[in-house]
Amino acid sequence: MSTPENDRGGQSPPGTSNAAAGYDLVERFSLKAIVESCLVLEEGEASAKDIEIGMMMGAGILPGPFSRADEQGLDSVLESLERAQAEWGEGFEAPLVLRRLVAQGRLGKKTGQGFFPYPQPDEGQSRETIALETRGHVGIVWLNRPPANPLSPQVISELTELWAEIDGELRAVVFASSNVFTFSAGADIKAFTKMDPETDGRELIDAGHGFMRSMERSATVTIAAVNSLAFGGGCELSMACDFRLAAESASFGQPEINLGIIPGFGGTQRLPRLVGEAKALEMNLVGDPIGAYEALRVGLVNQVVPDHELFDTALSWARKLAEKAPLAVEQVKQVSAAGDLDQGIEAEKQGFAAVFSSEDAKEGIGAFLGKRQAKFQGK
Repeated sequence: MSTPENDRGGQSPPGTSNAAAGYDLVERFSLKAIVESCLVLEEGEASAKDIEIGMMMGAGILPGPFSRADEQGLDSVLESLERAQAEWGEGFEAPLVLRRLVAQGRLGKKTGQGFFPYPQPDEGQSRETIALETRGHVGIVWLNRPPANPLSPQVISELTELWAEIDGELRAVVFASSNVFTFSAGADIKAFTKMDPETDGRELIDAGHGFMRSMERSATVTIAAVNSLAFGGGCELSMACDFRLAAESASFGQPEINLGIIPGFGGTQRLPRLVGEAKALEMNLVGDPIGAYEALRVGLVNQVVPDHELFDTALSWARKLAEKAPLAVEQVKQVSAAGDLDQGIEAEKQGFAAVFSSEDAKEGIGAFLGKRQAKFQGK
């Protein structure tokens, strides 16, 4: 990595004030940070998310260079780099990925897309935990409760309410996260501890399954754009979608076993249908997550793309699918979903209720909240 000092000898023009020189130095380091970050991204050494985290944690640059550039506007960053190259040398040449994003109109936060996507919800469609953005016949349902985007009772309620509005009205819907670090980390464990397993818990499970089964039977095609962690209920939400697209840094897992419970939103039923019984049993009993390319290999996801291309790829899929005949789409989906899935889900409901009220579940959840190792007794 070249340094600003090497690019121009570390000297400010004669007569430059200390304040101006200081501003000049900050600008040069900021521009150099985005250049070098883009080059690492282009070389495939790390994902956009990993670079962002590394620069924040390792270099103390807050926000990270990609988020900072998105906030400023990538067209403005490109103009600054072109001026810097003319004044300070080739070390400030604008990277190809930056030029490509600007040419595509992905200018950052102001356009809704840059290195990362940003919600631009329709008027009146911003709920407390989710938001809806429509682009013609395509909708984007944003999970918008950072940092974890948990599937809390409120999220399930708002998703159910929103789905009732858009089911059959939109041709295709993308489920995406407004948070670069998490798609959905699963159920809201703290909220679960406050629920009565026999009443509130069963109502929540019924509502979640009702919403997800409605998606599977609908003429509206659904796509999960999984940008990062999809654990527990987040993984199950993605599996209820018709297609799953993953960023390279995404990961999937069903870690409920580590809390002394089992998946409650279809993980024991949809997962084996997607990846086979053996792999599903491994994921559900061991609880370890798998990366994006492993998920692609076993059939859990349809495509893996670089992090910064995920949202555009998901929209491309949505637009293509939105052009298909709705009645034919509905019939294909309903016939494909036929079989004993409903019976399996009923069995899962009963199994979840049985273990959720157990002593082991209380111990597992308590250990998770207390950040300690659980000691299960089989009770």
